[in-house]
Amino acid sequence: MKTIEIKALKRPGLGKKETKKLRKDGNVPCVMYGGEEIIHFYAPELTFKDIIYTPNVYIINLDIEGKTYMAALQEIQYHPVSDSPIHIDFIQVFEDRPVTMSIPVSVTGVAPGIKAGGKLRLKRRSLKVKGSFKDLPDTLVIDISKLDIGMSIKVHELSYENLEILDPQRAMVVAVISSRMAVKEAATGEEGEESEEGAEGEGAGTEGAQSPAEDSASEE
Repeated sequence: MKTIEIKALKRPGLGKKETKKLRKDGNVPCVMYGGEEIIHFYAPELTFKDIIYTPNVYIINLDIEGKTYMAALQEIQYHPVSDSPIHIDFIQVFEDRPVTMSIPVSVTGVAPGIKAGGKLRLKRRSLKVKGSFKDLPDTLVIDISKLDIGMSIKVHELSYENLEILDPQRAMVVAVISSRMAVKEAATGEEGEESEEGAEGEGAGTEGAQSPAEDSASEE
């Protein structure tokens, strides 16, 4: 998996006044869970553009005042009007512990159903997996070369070496639908149901690590 470095500073305080000042100065307050201690830090908003505005997923080398931690992005809170990030949660990653992350899905091959006029529908653009960070790929590749019109691939039909897929086993990941169905979806603005079990939430974490939510209300 790709890595990226981010330099940050420890937060001098956690109160509402200090948080407001950080944001006013163009910084984003952050917190990292999963280690021996919860670490509160901040960095300029532009520092995070390469991990926010991209479909890629990274292992992040967080340099906080000279001390480096491996981490993964867990959750981003956005301003309701400007859509700018106002708070970011990270989870610390360790070489000897499994990590849980949502990895983007990509397809390979040419489906016979597409040659016959069908349309490809990617029902899930990412899957949540658990494994060593060394085994995490940049994308989860799915071969669609056997899909005819009306056929699909579900989670239980996928497997990746040294990775456990955590999404519901019956959830549909990719399908080839008829052109008529594609037109109906376009008209209604829907793409059908993903699974009888519903969609899982996104995020990243380490097995056994607890991530208590920061008291956002006190900072707003």
